[in-house]
This record gives sequence, structure tokens and C-alpha cells, in this order.
Amino acid sequence: MKTSFLRFGVWMTILMFASTIGAYAQNAFFPTKAGMVLLYERKNGSGKTEGFTKQTIKNVEGSGNDMTISYVSEMLDKNRKSANPPVEMPFKVIIKNGIMILDMNQMFAGMQNQKTGIKAEITGMPMELPNDLQPGQALKDADVTMSLDMGIMKMKTTMKMTDGKCLAIEDVTVPAGTFKCHKITQTVTTTVLGKTSTGRSVSWYAPGVGTVKTESYDAKDKLQSSMELAEMK
Repeated sequence: MKTSFLRFGVWMTILMFASTIGAYAQNAFFPTKAGMVLLYERKNGSGKTEGFTKQTIKNVEGSGNDMTISYVSEMLDKNRKSANPPVEMPFKVIIKNGIMILDMNQMFAGMQNQKTGIKAEITGMPMELPNDLQPGQALKDADVTMSLDMGIMKMKTTMKMTDGKCLAIEDVTVPAGTFKCHKITQTVTTTVLGKTSTGRSVSWYAPGVGTVKTESYDAKDKLQSSMELAEMK
């Protein structure tokens, strides 16, 4: 069970850095309505479905340029079934003075609250995205370092997001519908257990929705995985 939570935690960190960024509330690239449920389909590089991720917006506090959005992310299998017991992680997205702040400590607080025995320390610089982002505009670099203590094993993971840039504003069609999105690319450098790998991510974000589609490529620019919005209600 500890190993399952570790894999979930590392995967969600990468996913959230690749997909959970936003800006001013009036143009937030994230759902801001309590009760919204978004279902994402995860695929491998060959296009085979590996599972789903469900995000449920639980509560929204504040308004305008200062908001706190609380939600729960749950991993589902390829048949859209929950694990037994369910693997759910609480998150908070904070918009302060018009800047999105992703508090990764919230995820690992959830791990520890579920008595997994995992202790975590998270440090790094959050991602930022201006509400007036235009094609050709560069993004600030971001990074996150996780130090996990599972009792019988300790693990340190570092991820850096660099060379971020908005490539275009375009329509993207996924199973959940067609959305006008900001297309963004970033270089992703990850170090796990002393092994470093570098790749590229391409993501499409829609105001009020958040992530619509993401693609991850390795150093040889070969597609490794993808995720797209399957349902939204």
C-alpha cells in the first residue's frame, strides 16, 4: 500500500505541475465552481488507456483576485472503477493577488491523514500564468523537490519546469467537447533516485476549465503519455 501511495504521489506531482496552473480568477485556467467534476483519461505513448483521474471541486472561498479552491483528486482504473480502498488526495489551489499558487503540501497532508505512514517535505517555486498570456510570451521557471520518508525507505524527487512558452490560442477537441485553449510547452527535467531524465510537455488550458489535454515527450521527442478531458459536469 505504501508503494501504491508513493507512485500516486509522484505521478500526481508531475501531473499537477503539468496541468494545474492558472491566473486571475476572471480568467483562471482552473474550475472555480463548487460541485464541478472533471474526468481525465490517461493514455500511454501508444494511445492505450491506462486509467482515469477524477477531480471534484469541493469548495470555493473568496472571489476576484483572491480565492482558495479545494478539491479532491481520485485515481480510477481503465474501467473507471475506484481502487479498494479508494485512493483520494485533497488539494488546494490558491489564487492570491491574481497569482495561482499550488500548495503541494496539501496532497501529502492527505496521505498522512489517511495513515499511510508517509512523511513528506515539499519545497520549490510555484508555477505562474498571467491572465493576458499571449502567443510567443515566455513563462517563469518553476521547480519542486519532494523528500519522502516511508519508514523503510526514503526517496527524493526533484522536478524543474523551464523554457515555458505560450505557442498559440487554438480550438482543441476532446471527448468532453471543443474548447478554446492556450497551448503551452515546457521542458521538464526530473530526478528520481539519482536518475535524471529530460523531456517536453505540451498542454492545452481553457479558462474556467483548466487542463483540456496534455502530452509528454522524452528526450528524443517520442510521445510517452497523454491525458485528455473525457467528461465534465
